[in-house]
Amino acid sequence: MTERYDVVVVGGGHNGLVAAAYLARAGKSVLVLERLSRVGGAAVSASPFPGVPARLSRYSYLVSLLPNAIVDDLGLRIGLRSRAVSSYTPVTRDGRPRGLLVEREPGEATAASFRELTGSDQEFTRWMSWYSSLSDMAAALAPTLLQPVPSRADFRALVAKPLWEQVFERPIGVAIEETFADDVVRGVVATDALIGTHTSLHDPSLLANRCFLCHLIGGEWRVPVGGMGAVTGELSRVAREAGAELRTSAHVTKVDADGVTAEVTYTTGDGEQVVAADYVLSGVAPTVLDRLRGRDATPPAGSQLKINVLLSRLPRLRSGVDPTQAFAGTLHLDESFVELENAYTASKVGAVPDPLPGEMYCHTLTDPSIVDGQFHTLTLFGLHVPAALFTRDNAGRRAELVARYLAGLNRHLAEPVEDCVATDEDGRPCIEARTPLDLEDELAMPGGHIFHGDLSWPFTEDGGGWGVETDVPNLLLCGSGALRGGGVSGIGGHNAARAVLSSARP
Repeated sequence: MTERYDVVVVGGGHNGLVAAAYLARAGKSVLVLERLSRVGGAAVSASPFPGVPARLSRYSYLVSLLPNAIVDDLGLRIGLRSRAVSSYTPVTRDGRPRGLLVEREPGEATAASFRELTGSDQEFTRWMSWYSSLSDMAAALAPTLLQPVPSRADFRALVAKPLWEQVFERPIGVAIEETFADDVVRGVVATDALIGTHTSLHDPSLLANRCFLCHLIGGEWRVPVGGMGAVTGELSRVAREAGAELRTSAHVTKVDADGVTAEVTYTTGDGEQVVAADYVLSGVAPTVLDRLRGRDATPPAGSQLKINVLLSRLPRLRSGVDPTQAFAGTLHLDESFVELENAYTASKVGAVPDPLPGEMYCHTLTDPSIVDGQFHTLTLFGLHVPAALFTRDNAGRRAELVARYLAGLNRHLAEPVEDCVATDEDGRPCIEARTPLDLEDELAMPGGHIFHGDLSWPFTEDGGGWGVETDVPNLLLCGSGALRGGGVSGIGGHNAARAVLSSARP
């Protein structure tokens, strides 16, 4: 007999678990089908180094967009800690090793760092003024993410005119260049417009602007205590306790929905099975859903390299800054404005950028619970390395870029980082990396795109709906491919559940 549920969720990523928890708590029968042997998608922890007690956030690694309302609604017992430092950018200027420090709450140390790098207080004053305005804007816009999709006019009414023009109408690169004069300062601002996004800061499509808004609107980026796996563990707990069934090692092969009923076909070790439902929620990428529906679709392509390193100690920097300060926040590596634009230009025509822009941070300086002993983690996220760079020799290019990123870091260190890397029980360096092709293979993310596709504005021209709808009323998106998806937010799952509950048949 065909099983039947009120809702079947395809994909057990964090958004799928959020949707399942909300719906089950509302009394719906819910089945979550996950291809892998565990749930969580990219929001998981792993111990990749044999014999070494470390639980790394293997893919996603920071939490920003997760609203407190979702945490409170679901009763999630998670800890999200603030990093003491927002960022540190090592630079060599006039032949001297220096750096730009930005505290989480910029004060005199930040002002002095701006002054030393730029020669005056002007850039710091501009920084404080612009980010104060952006913070006010983000606070006004954030509540709309858990509401029906606003219209462009309603959204615009929440934003001051100068910021609307800078963020929503002109390339974000123009606003950054108009606001700041120093190339390094400009680059620190610009990185939020490029995480997981392969574009120019001057592209008229405003893709960089959409990425900038996504990273800004969620507020502070925080460290999950216990690693990303602790977040997934809590979501699994509340979903199960609410009555949702989580079925792993269940590979969905077909989705049929006609607006009234739906069927999902999947395979397990016991063979092919079919489950019926009133609603199907898709946590997989939209192009994967198209394939499951028998439709053609062009998959997106990611543009990042993730490197996880385990250190026996933190390396010293040539600038003399305390490593516990430099690595506590985001350390920007070769991410000045000009370097970012040059890297995009090179990668767009199939060349590996030189230098390679990237940013890193040390989870254990904020949360040491993920390691046993005196180890430290170092997480590096590389920009502008699109999937096409890896298609001919994924393993070879991966190794090449890891070596080049470490060499880039070494230019700012007083000792080679390799001297600080821990080794596993077989004597191998504790370093692992993931390319876009690796993400596609391991997580079924098309092209390794961490957002499941290009980000959209969190509004539509006329508004309405929850931003999760497809062409079929009982088939909804609940993952990063939803209108307001992206990041470890739970917003796609929340909004899909709200869409079901607001339209579900008695």
